[in-house]
Amino acid sequence: MAKHKTPMLDELEKGKWPSFVSDIKQEAENRGKTSVDLQTPKEACDDLLGLLELTYKDKVVHWKHGGIVGVFGYGGGVIGRYCDQPDQFPAIRDFHTMRVNQPSSKFYSTEFLRQLCDLWERRGSGLTNMHGSTGDIILLGTTTPQLEEVFWEMTHNLHQDLGGSGSNLRTPSDCIGMARCEYACYDTMALCYNLTMEYQDELHRPAFPYKFKFKFDGCPNGCVASIARADMSFIGTWRDDIRIDQEAVKAYVGGEFKPNAGAHSGRDWGAFDIQKEVIGLCPTQCMEWDGKKLKIDNKECTRCMHCINVMPRALRIGQDTGASILFGAKAPILEGAQMSTLTVPFMKIEEPYDEIKDLIEKVWDYWSEEGKNRERLGEMIQRVGFQKFLEVCELEPDPRMIQEPRSNPYIFWKEGDVPGGWDRDINEFRKKHQR
Repeated sequence: MAKHKTPMLDELEKGKWPSFVSDIKQEAENRGKTSVDLQTPKEACDDLLGLLELTYKDKVVHWKHGGIVGVFGYGGGVIGRYCDQPDQFPAIRDFHTMRVNQPSSKFYSTEFLRQLCDLWERRGSGLTNMHGSTGDIILLGTTTPQLEEVFWEMTHNLHQDLGGSGSNLRTPSDCIGMARCEYACYDTMALCYNLTMEYQDELHRPAFPYKFKFKFDGCPNGCVASIARADMSFIGTWRDDIRIDQEAVKAYVGGEFKPNAGAHSGRDWGAFDIQKEVIGLCPTQCMEWDGKKLKIDNKECTRCMHCINVMPRALRIGQDTGASILFGAKAPILEGAQMSTLTVPFMKIEEPYDEIKDLIEKVWDYWSEEGKNRERLGEMIQRVGFQKFLEVCELEPDPRMIQEPRSNPYIFWKEGDVPGGWDRDINEFRKKHQR
């Protein structure tokens, strides 16, 4: 029988969608019946429901941050949580979250998952989040004495490390890459693993102005959404021509092959119209179909992947593959949300990744010196200017870094950038238009 009455939470169980409330109730009931020698209170899930009900009633969050808590030698990996109503909810007086570094591309064996769940049933609340937005396995709720015990069992028995939290490198995350995807332009798993191991100190011992995230997309489809969520995004691309199978194109047009690999959610969209569904939707209008042959002006192609996704048997990515590197994406905290900015249009991704690591360390050195407290990399770039950021990265400006040229007439030059014959004219132009 439930320890706390939760009429407001009960409303969240209604309707056709799965509810986290039902999951917590189920875990609370199971913990009451379990024969496992639990190291955390059996009432933890019940008290969690009661506290959440009180939060909805009071419209005030009843969790407080009680200072630094973690495991010996690590500055990150544990998010300390304390209830501000310990007398009313003693089982969650302390209810810490642990972040666990997920395997590359989230490949698991059932044996590992059973061991992880058994460990958390015994030493935690039994509640997990698979996975957090960064990518980590999230173990929700344990007491302070159990942190070291969980850490020891994870590292010694499961050979799994904690992830990142705080002002450090967060746990790198990648798409499934070449393991299963035909579109992958580089080995996301290999690069993710290499950088994770290379930067262990940055991951476990916070020393940055704020958090920093790597994310690895194998192609422009962006299955881990690195362009929207990562301080440094790696997006697979190619720099030669899209490969075309003209016979397969004709088969799509003739209805022999289903577009989008047949993924139309059961809806009958009618006969495939290549002009409407591919040519007309190309963002740069670089494609042409004359009824017999498909042509692509590849120098105008922005690799959006739409045509390849619609006709995967007819169009293939190029063979000269690598990645574009972007910087500065983030969610809204101090400033608004922003997408990352293209900084390296193309780089070959090859072991031992020295060129990538050299770029990373230039950025980190400057950001660590110039970044303000709790200022993400993208916010610093906005503050100091992209031109300064390129100088730090020792990169030359490239037209591909911008969406379109500046639309206002005010051009600013450094002294000596323009041949001597133009200096006078530019200075006169500045004086005339200076406000």
